[in-house]
Amino acid sequence: MKKAIIYKEFLKTKWVLLCIVLVFAAYLGYLFLNISKSAEVNGLGSIWSYMIAKDSPIFENFRLFPLLAGVVLAIAQFIPEAAHKRIKLTLHLPYPQGKMIALMYGFGLVALTLIYALSACAIGAFMSGIVARELVWRIILTALVWFIAGYAGYLWTAAICLEPTWKMRILLLLLMAGVVGVCFLSPLAESYNRFLPVLAVFVLLGQTLIYYVVSRFKEGLQD
Repeated sequence: MKKAIIYKEFLKTKWVLLCIVLVFAAYLGYLFLNISKSAEVNGLGSIWSYMIAKDSPIFENFRLFPLLAGVVLAIAQFIPEAAHKRIKLTLHLPYPQGKMIALMYGFGLVALTLIYALSACAIGAFMSGIVARELVWRIILTALVWFIAGYAGYLWTAAICLEPTWKMRILLLLLMAGVVGVCFLSPLAESYNRFLPVLAVFVLLGQTLIYYVVSRFKEGLQD
């Protein structure tokens, strides 16, 4: 049953995941090309000085992509289930409902993790040939906040999709805006280094509300 649920989620989201991967690859390729041209015209020192003098992670234009990926994946995964009432059938399968919802969430989180990890590896591999290792880690640590925002976007959007009442959906949307907004308060490189564990816990605390939403959804199915 577990394999069947995971396979169902894969079939439902495979084209969306492919689009996300292609968009990430295309945009990162575009940024790589721009950085390469700048280094060729102005020299590698211009990249170093820009990152240090401006306190910039140099990939700041990429910062919203992980968030958008999380939101789009959650919509593709949960909107069809909720809109067409297919989740009623799913939750009545001979499998614990809590574990089934956890598997659905787990599939999305693992898919996002793979995309984020590949993106971070691509950025690290490319930049390692241009700047010092310390600056490469500076970029990666800054990007971790954007990836955390992506996880938050996925978890909260999924909760909004499952929530049966519009009042709670609006409340969850406002809470989501607050949680995600925290991840974008500062554009400077490594601004959140000391708060990365706090941010991660802050995002995971959203699970409490998500469990509440799931329980309300189950009650709605029984009415």
